[in-house]
Amino acid sequence: MFNQFLRENRYVSFILTVIRLYLGWEWLNAGLGKISSGKFDASGFLYGALKNMSGEHPAVQPWWGSFLNDVAIPNVELFNVMIPWGEFLVGLGLILGIFTSFSILMGLTMNFAYMLSGTTSTNPQMVLLGMFILVAGMNAGKIGLDRWTIPVIRKLIYKKAENQHIAKSA
Repeated sequence: MFNQFLRENRYVSFILTVIRLYLGWEWLNAGLGKISSGKFDASGFLYGALKNMSGEHPAVQPWWGSFLNDVAIPNVELFNVMIPWGEFLVGLGLILGIFTSFSILMGLTMNFAYMLSGTTSTNPQMVLLGMFILVAGMNAGKIGLDRWTIPVIRKLIYKKAENQHIAKSA
């Protein structure tokens, strides 16, 4: 019932737009700061997360620490590009309301990665608000570019599927 309310109520789309713009600004600002400084390096954060794997109640779980140690740290140069640009693009997508569900999904992925690495900051708040955007689906991007892009994409996909069906029938 609540999901349907989030997905279909036209007044809720205004509230979702405010939340979307707030989250978009947070992501865009974080990414832009890292991009414009030209000095972003995730290695300190990653090594700090590895240190949080020890103790009686570690902030970082061993399975996540293994990922950081075996994948993220050896590929830190890739992460140094992906993180700032990912934050920037998530913010841009949310502000413009284009590919909103995908944008918030990527934002939530980054929020969870930061939390799994032992940081809190605004991540739990952003996850909570992001979940509303994700559950709302198309209604969250209705006041944005999704209003026009998603129907066009759906039409193209439907037309392609229809053409494939006709080709198989012939």
